[in-house]
Amino acid sequence: PAAANAAAAAPAWPTKPLKIVVGFPAGSSPDLTARAFSEPLSKALGQPVIVENKVGAGGNIGADAVAKARDDHTIGLMINGNMTIAKMLNPAVPYDPLKDLAPLSLIGTSPLILTAPVAQPGVPANADARAFFLAARNAGDKWSYGTPGVGTVGHIGTELLKSRSNINPVHVPYPGYPQVAQAMLGGQLQMALLPPALAQAQVRAGKLRAIGVTSAGRSPLAPEVPSLAEAGIQGFNLEIWNAFAAPATMPKPIQARLAAVISEIARSDDMRSKLFQQGWQVAGTSPEGLANRIKNDTHLLGGVIAMRGIKAE
Repeated sequence: PAAANAAAAAPAWPTKPLKIVVGFPAGSSPDLTARAFSEPLSKALGQPVIVENKVGAGGNIGADAVAKARDDHTIGLMINGNMTIAKMLNPAVPYDPLKDLAPLSLIGTSPLILTAPVAQPGVPANADARAFFLAARNAGDKWSYGTPGVGTVGHIGTELLKSRSNINPVHVPYPGYPQVAQAMLGGQLQMALLPPALAQAQVRAGKLRAIGVTSAGRSPLAPEVPSLAEAGIQGFNLEIWNAFAAPATMPKPIQARLAAVISEIARSDDMRSKLFQQGWQVAGTSPEGLANRIKNDTHLLGGVIAMRGIKAE
C-alpha cells in the first residue's frame, strides 16, 4: 500500500534507466548489495537499473557524485561513514552528508567481531573475554590493532572500545579487512574489529579467536559469539550498515516512491536471505528510520572523533 500511494503521488517517472552509484569496487560488499537490488528494482520501476562504480576516498567520491546528480535518475548505495562523519573527518570533503543527501532506506546492519590470534604472549590459550581484556590492559601500548584505514568504523570503534575498557593498543592502518586478518595471522597485530563473515571463516578454521561482538546483545549473524557486554564492557553498541540515498534536490514524490519500493524489496524473503548470506541483518526502514540512525551514529561516532582528535589522512 505504501508503494502504491507513493506511486500515485509521483510524476511520470522514471523516464530512463535508474543509476545506482557505488563508491567501492566491483565485488565489494556495497557493490554486491547494489547488484542484488538491481533486478527487482528494475521490475518494480519498469526501467533498466545500472550499477556504476565510482571508487575512492572511502566511498566519498561516489557519495559526492550522488549529491551532485541532477537528472532525478541517480541514487547511491553507501556505507555509514559516507552519510554521517565524512565532513567531520575531513572538512575538504566536497559534499555535506546531512544537507546534500536524502535518506531513502537503511538496508542492512552488522556488528563487528573483536578478533585476536589464537596464540599470543600474555594471553592464556583458554582465556575468556575478561582474561583477554586483562592481558590487553597489562600490555598497554605494546599491542597493536589493525583497521582498513583512518576514520573507518573499525578505527573509530576501536578507539571507543579503548576508552570504555581502559586498554591502549596502537593503531596500524591497512588497505582493507583481508590485509588486517592476514597481519593477525602473521603475528603483527594482537586484535582487530572484523566483519562477521571474515572473522568467522578464520575462527572456524582455528586460526583466530572471537572475543566478542560489538552489538548490544548476541547477533543472529554470529550467535555463538558473546557480546562485549558479557565481557564486562557495558553500553557498547557499534554496527556497520549500508543504505540507499538520493540527491537532496530530487523531487520529494520521487524520493517517496523510491523509498517505498526499496524498503519493500529489502523486506522480501528472497532479499532477506541474500543479504543474510552476505553478512547483513535486513532493516529495510523508511526514510525517517534511516534519518534517525544517521543522527544517532553521527552523535556517537562524532563524539569519538572529537574526543580522540581523529583526522582523515
